[in-house]
Amino acid sequence: MPSVLSKISDPRAISAAIAAGVVVHYYSKGQGKRSASSGIKISSLSQKAKQPRASVDLKFLQQILKILRCVLPGFFIPEVGYMFLVAAALLGRTYCDLWMIRNNTATEAAIVGRDAGKFKTLLLELLMAMPMISLITNLLKFGLGELKLRFRIRLTRALYEKYMSGVTYYKMTNLDNRIQNPDQVLTQDVDKLCDSLVELYSNLSKPLLDIVLYSTWLAGSIGAQGPLYMLLYLLLSGIVLTRLRIPVGKMTAKEQQMEGELRYVSSRITTNGEEIAFYQGGVRERLTVLQTLARLGAHLQNFVHFRFSVGIVDSIIAKYFATLVGFFVLCQPFLDLSHPRFLNASQNEIMLDYYRNGRMLIRLAEAVGRVVLAGRELARLSGYTARITELLSVLADLERGVYQRTMVKPEQQESATTEAARPSVPLVPGSGVIVEQDRLIRFEKVPLVTPNGDVLVKELSFEVQAGMNVLVCGPNGCGKSSLFRILGELWPLFGGKLIKPHKSKLFYVPQRPYMTLGTLRDQVIYPDSLQDQQRKHITDDALREYMEQVQLSYLLDRENGWDAVQDWMDVLSGGEKQRMAMARLFYHQPQYAILDECTSAVSVDVEGFIYSHCRKKEIALFTVSHRKSLWKHHEYVLKFDGRGSYEFKKIDPSEEEFGS
Repeated sequence: MPSVLSKISDPRAISAAIAAGVVVHYYSKGQGKRSASSGIKISSLSQKAKQPRASVDLKFLQQILKILRCVLPGFFIPEVGYMFLVAAALLGRTYCDLWMIRNNTATEAAIVGRDAGKFKTLLLELLMAMPMISLITNLLKFGLGELKLRFRIRLTRALYEKYMSGVTYYKMTNLDNRIQNPDQVLTQDVDKLCDSLVELYSNLSKPLLDIVLYSTWLAGSIGAQGPLYMLLYLLLSGIVLTRLRIPVGKMTAKEQQMEGELRYVSSRITTNGEEIAFYQGGVRERLTVLQTLARLGAHLQNFVHFRFSVGIVDSIIAKYFATLVGFFVLCQPFLDLSHPRFLNASQNEIMLDYYRNGRMLIRLAEAVGRVVLAGRELARLSGYTARITELLSVLADLERGVYQRTMVKPEQQESATTEAARPSVPLVPGSGVIVEQDRLIRFEKVPLVTPNGDVLVKELSFEVQAGMNVLVCGPNGCGKSSLFRILGELWPLFGGKLIKPHKSKLFYVPQRPYMTLGTLRDQVIYPDSLQDQQRKHITDDALREYMEQVQLSYLLDRENGWDAVQDWMDVLSGGEKQRMAMARLFYHQPQYAILDECTSAVSVDVEGFIYSHCRKKEIALFTVSHRKSLWKHHEYVLKFDGRGSYEFKKIDPSEEEFGS
């Protein structure tokens, strides 16, 4: 056995082991790069999006203060109370550690001195202190858990209030492309940020408190120069390790972005499962997911290698070298034979003093090491902070109507836009004027422009008064949907003047209506709540009448009443969902309704009743359709030719140019 130990401790064996470790490390790193680069090539969202800047600097402090204002909006809130609870528990934990050092040292001295009476007394004291020590320890865990939970709830609410304000959620994914995966930021990034924030609060406050208390105790025992050397070492090692950890923040932010990309690719399979199955595209989609996973795995592997390299330096500086400095500081008064403290002390007293001071110095060194290593958590926190701050910045811009999107190049726009649609002046988002007026829709020289800068119609001018039904037709991509997105204020106005009622008095009925999570009643009154229905003094009997008008009253019996909860997107057929959307239209009774091929799965008699009932309720209709059966329900037609021109005129029943 001694021969084995001597071989292991041989410097040449140690050098060979280190060299082998380095070779294995770089070999696995090369293998990871090769595996990540193999496979099919797909477009990477993370390559297109600008990486958020993440590092521990003055900008990071500004960002974290901005987030702290969200999670701590005031002083007299529960979160502040839990922070004081954690601080008190940390203080109590430190005093428990001090008491344990003294008790353990005295217990060991009683054992060595063969003092049975004192030994029993000290054990009894330890037994009586156990419940209090356990209570303080678990009180600390409870406070940290509550603090993290409340931080997450408050920050998530603050973000969702901005994200769900108006149609910001739509604008973020359709008008602005700075945030590729907002659901990833709103859920996982927020959770990890709050976890990191609370851990940092605990990992910094406890060691800092330990440093103050142990330094005070040791200064009176071995002199002030001992703790001073340790604190000086803390400063120098912190500077060195902070410089080494600079890439951690950026790598953490990139990790979260690539996690979001993998989640997005996976969710597309769930959303479009039927289409993929019809195309037999399972193999192709699997390759796409595996390629995305490979990129994420390659990045995480690089991150692991980086943490491995930096971890070696971390351990040396923050742990082992800190212990070395501690021994150097501790030995000074004991090796000084003329030190007045030990001139008349016995060997046992010197040993007892050494044990007590040694353990306190070890705790001080550990506290210094934890503060130094807290920089690693700080670097990771900077990555999450950069992601959340970027989301807050984009939400603020969208609220002001400021969008940033990758626009088409001028030469591409020139080639893609026809002469009839080419604008004479540069188009600026939000440069148009919107005037709210009831029972009138008027477009005055309004260009139809996509958020990407494609001009569909140079100038659009027409007027629809109350009681007028307009049939909208034209080829795909001509501007029909763009017209309604501008009318619903989903897209910015690039010029001209638009007179229209408030957007709450417009109602859009798509070909595939949306069914919300909730009861059968919620499907009819959406987006109203039960309280909104009661404020409008609309009874369930009135809702039943709407259901009877669209021949859906049987659902009340089939689903056992209004309070039935189902996955209505799957339970209802295509025709039932379209008729449910019409019942929803009758409930809201807007001034204008946009019907986008929304009766394609409805019988002719129900379709005729819907149009006649809308006329009876004075709901003016925009209908997107090419079916001849709908001509008789409209007075005007808005026809786009797909080349930048349009025609708005009264329908002449004798003509046969409309529909098919």
